[in-house]
Amino acid sequence: MGTVTFYEPSTKTFGALGHGITDIDTEELINIASGEFVTTRVLNIVKGESGNPGKIQGTVENQKNIGKIYRNTQFGIYGMVENLGALNIDTSKEMEVALREEIKLGKASILCSLDNQKVQEYDIEIEKIYKENNYNNKSMQIKVTDQRLLDKTGGIIQGMSGSPIIQNGKFVGAVTHVLVNNPKEGYGVFGDIMLKQAKEIS
Repeated sequence: MGTVTFYEPSTKTFGALGHGITDIDTEELINIASGEFVTTRVLNIVKGESGNPGKIQGTVENQKNIGKIYRNTQFGIYGMVENLGALNIDTSKEMEVALREEIKLGKASILCSLDNQKVQEYDIEIEKIYKENNYNNKSMQIKVTDQRLLDKTGGIIQGMSGSPIIQNGKFVGAVTHVLVNNPKEGYGVFGDIMLKQAKEIS
């Protein structure tokens, strides 16, 4: 399970996760010729704690097909949306992608769905920005500050990868990793990197 980061309406492409799907044994990216992209239903949330990452548990049973996956990269998975209605998004909430120079240290927010079909906005802080980083998906260090999210998840948990990071009304990136010894903190990848990956399939 993971989180869809964005849908780009002019090309009908999507980006998700912010990191790739890897082989559990070799930790190398799995070569995907194509795959299906379906909705999930959240069943349970396991809170994260130091040394033990939490997770969102869910099922794909009786869920809807959204589209096809065509690329699995270290910066996320990408494909085409075929059934926009299944994504359950508000198309009036279109936003621009922030340039790296626009991203600032300090307050930001993430969007994620921990309750079925309900997207909530939670406060975070951007603590460090690695503006020259184009080689991996650790572009920014972030910290969850929203007490509602800390009470529910303990911070960043598995399944929240791909949650969009918003600052000043613009899309700046997506959550990619949690710090195992401190689930309140983790990393995000720049939005411009994800958009570039999506453009390569459109």
